[in-house]
Amino acid sequence: MKSFFLLICFFLNSCTGIPEGLVAVDDFEINRYLGTWYEVARLDHRFERGLENISANYSLRAEGGIDVLNKGWDTQAKEWHQALGKAHFANLANKGMLEVSFFGPFYGAYNIIELDKKDYSYAMITGPDRSFFWILSRTKQLPPATMQSLIKQAKTLGFDTDQFIYVKQD
Repeated sequence: MKSFFLLICFFLNSCTGIPEGLVAVDDFEINRYLGTWYEVARLDHRFERGLENISANYSLRAEGGIDVLNKGWDTQAKEWHQALGKAHFANLANKGMLEVSFFGPFYGAYNIIELDKKDYSYAMITGPDRSFFWILSRTKQLPPATMQSLIKQAKTLGFDTDQFIYVKQD
């Protein structure tokens, strides 16, 4: 379990910034983003391998910033793994660019590149390069048409959609 947390830290803290040619969303409202999000698709990374039922919960920190609680079910160990991190805005508070840390003073990029601004019901996230990618949803599954639209958009943006892992959520 400790290696899960350390690997999250290593990969997320390896760099901040946004991949070339991509833009984080504007008019971002953190209070609408708070709460639970379910991971429905991602690119593979060691720190999530073997996990199902992955979720992230975002809440305001008393001293400012955001708490991030990531949680996933380890199918082999038959136990929950979780990591508590903290985040803050990388630039402006209305831009979907955050820096997240799960270990010490090292922060990694968390860039919201697509967001359902009407309902905040889905989001596409990338890290500092195109090897990091997640589709998050407020529900455990997205409607098929919405999912296909997001996958198509991700492919257009240069993500390797053939390598997507679709997370089991039950």
